[in-house]
Amino acid sequence: MKTTYIKLSLAAVILSCIYSCKKGEVAANDLEAYATADSSAAIVSDSISSVAGMQVKDKQFIKTADVNMEVKDVYNATIAIEKSVKELGGFVTNSNLRSNVVAQDTYNTSDEEAMLVKKYQTENSMQVRVPTEKLDDLLTAINSNKLFLNSRSINAEDVTANIKYSELEGKRTEKTSEEINKLKTNKDKVTLNNDNIAEGNLQKLSSMNMADHLKYSTVDIYIKEPKLRIAEIAITNTNSIDNKYKYNFIYDAKDGFVYGFYLIQRIIVALINIWPLVLIAAAIIYFLRKRKSSKK
Repeated sequence: MKTTYIKLSLAAVILSCIYSCKKGEVAANDLEAYATADSSAAIVSDSISSVAGMQVKDKQFIKTADVNMEVKDVYNATIAIEKSVKELGGFVTNSNLRSNVVAQDTYNTSDEEAMLVKKYQTENSMQVRVPTEKLDDLLTAINSNKLFLNSRSINAEDVTANIKYSELEGKRTEKTSEEINKLKTNKDKVTLNNDNIAEGNLQKLSSMNMADHLKYSTVDIYIKEPKLRIAEIAITNTNSIDNKYKYNFIYDAKDGFVYGFYLIQRIIVALINIWPLVLIAAAIIYFLRKRKSSKK
């Protein structure tokens, strides 16, 4: 009886140890699974947007994005963005980099030299196209240049139905063309055929544009610098030059004498041109004076 009790006790201890080991393994497995899940969550949180990389079975999306942010240096940020676009297989359709002058003043530093001081703010409006599957990568690259993000919008337009409708319209156009060909050749057939061809061309153009927008996403980017920059430009002191040549007595006196001489000539020529009137006026004055003297 005692021997049986001892055996039962040993069996209980062994079973307890096995259970504890299994429990520890389960806890370790749970911890590892939790760590993996947490790591996945971190990756998702670091992603720029779920919309940019979204893929749904049997769905087609046209994706666009709009980014407005402030950067430390607009020129360097522009070069970095254009480089990222090129590396991702995209291209730049518009880049309008400009400096808006807020104020400018000229300070004379000597009789010959002066300093033009400009206060300005640089900005750039860009539009780029990038393969749709690389949109998330591009937005991540753009985000790395920011000091402050003013706004960012990402849009995924579901065009699955539009694609299906385009296919149906293409088939309808082909069927209409076949029906027109069966008609007897006349003026109406030519008109119908031309209209059908024009409609087919428009449909093909629409399909090409949709295919292009599906393949490449459009991203509008606006970047600017939050602080004003100062530009100091060495220029000529124009005031001293103006004062130097503003007044020359000898030249102006000579010019005035010549002008007066030519003015007298013009007056004489003008009197010659109206000599009949001068003669009539002189005659009238002569007779009036003679009449007055005779009365006295």
